[in-house]
Amino acid sequence: MSLLFEGAEWDFQTIDAIYKACEEVALGEFGLQPYPNQIEVITSEQMLDAYSSNGLPLMYSHWSFGKHFARDESLYRQGYQGLAYEIVINSSPCIAYIMEENTATLQTLVIAHACFGHNHFFRNNHLFKQWTDAEAILDYLAYAKRYVMECEERHGVAAVERILDAAHALRSQGVHRYPRHKWRLADEEKRAAARREYEESSYDPLMQTVPGYGEVPPPTDERVAAEHEAKAQLRLPEENLLYFCEKNSPRLRGWERELVRIVRVLAQYFYPQLQTKVANEGCATFCHYEILTRLHEQGRIPDGALLEFLHSHSSVITQPDLTSRHFSGWNPYALGYAIMRDIHRACLDADDEDRAWFPFAGNGDPWGTLRDVWANYRDEGLLRQFLGPKVMRQFRMIHLADRTNENSYRVNEIHDEPGYRRIASLLADQYEPANFAPLIEVADVDLFGSRKMLVSHEVRHGIRLDPRSTQRTLRHLQTLWGYEVCLQERDAETERVLTEHVPA
Repeated sequence: MSLLFEGAEWDFQTIDAIYKACEEVALGEFGLQPYPNQIEVITSEQMLDAYSSNGLPLMYSHWSFGKHFARDESLYRQGYQGLAYEIVINSSPCIAYIMEENTATLQTLVIAHACFGHNHFFRNNHLFKQWTDAEAILDYLAYAKRYVMECEERHGVAAVERILDAAHALRSQGVHRYPRHKWRLADEEKRAAARREYEESSYDPLMQTVPGYGEVPPPTDERVAAEHEAKAQLRLPEENLLYFCEKNSPRLRGWERELVRIVRVLAQYFYPQLQTKVANEGCATFCHYEILTRLHEQGRIPDGALLEFLHSHSSVITQPDLTSRHFSGWNPYALGYAIMRDIHRACLDADDEDRAWFPFAGNGDPWGTLRDVWANYRDEGLLRQFLGPKVMRQFRMIHLADRTNENSYRVNEIHDEPGYRRIASLLADQYEPANFAPLIEVADVDLFGSRKMLVSHEVRHGIRLDPRSTQRTLRHLQTLWGYEVCLQERDAETERVLTEHVPA
């Protein structure tokens, strides 16, 4: 076979040839099943712009995106920050941005990594199937951008930013952690139109002049019964604060509720990515390594390109040592890639340790096993089930206990059979979705009186909320609810109230 390219230069015909060669290997030999691909070549400034809007091709306007762009651009121009080789978007077609500054070798790497590794994971992993709609997300982004622009024209930029600021501050508490029905674009547009029509038809300025309008009636038996019934319909506690405010806030107008919903839907769209960082990057990194290695074996890329690729690949999977000042936890690329390599090896060349650890050891079907892992596991399950002893030894994993009443670390688990099991379990616990954000729920609301909202935080392992951050976040929650908000920190075991926060 002839070489796909020679040297660093490339053109669009070269990109097309590279893509077809990668596709032939990925689909024909490895059995990957990606979405259709759409590759877009962009400049470094466009890559910075994509950074600022979470990598999405369409996004509504907000001052925070410009702030992020200015910060990242300044760091990049001064040499303090590099840029990713690519950005890939979970959509159908799957959009992959590649930088025009990349060499031909790097373009081959990022096409294999993004267009086939990430793309296959997006399409087949059960979390993405459960939580996202790749067919509709691009249309929804266009709808969201158009709707925010219309709100800015009708109600003013300041009014729109007030709601978006509050919703953005609560994004991490604005997701459903358990499956609910999927949204559809047609339903979103119909709901927005109905809200606008109702707001325009029901508004009557003369009602504001009626004596007693808006006052809370005195308590009666009927009112108490109605309050109990209304609370029962709220199904408290509710962990999704944005959802609760959107549906039940006494003050939000129709267009404001739709803005909250837009932020909430996009937060839910990114929810699976938070749970699959190791698995997703491990899949993409393993795929690009195998695809480029196969292309070199076929004589499609020269030896110099292979060396350049290996240099970039090695940089991606570098894992700083615990004693290094660059250590900041486990590199998801390095850890994910090592686990995928270990699974591939155990399927083909298993030893006694592998057979004792992995039920699939020696099955002779590495790619079928890997495709099953990529489809059915998130990070927590991946580490608990497939982090083997050889990878733990490679990364020199041990369990260090840091106790406040002791002057030194204690080594609790080492490299023996019980230690391996315990280390894998403890590391998997760190990737449990419940540990990404504090468990904060709407516990109670006074629907017919003061309208006060009571929010609770379960304190586990003595981990408390930062008071200053809590105060600022509660003010944003109060903006969306419209009335007083109180947050109680409760001990998860005894239910005792530890602290009560009320925004100033």
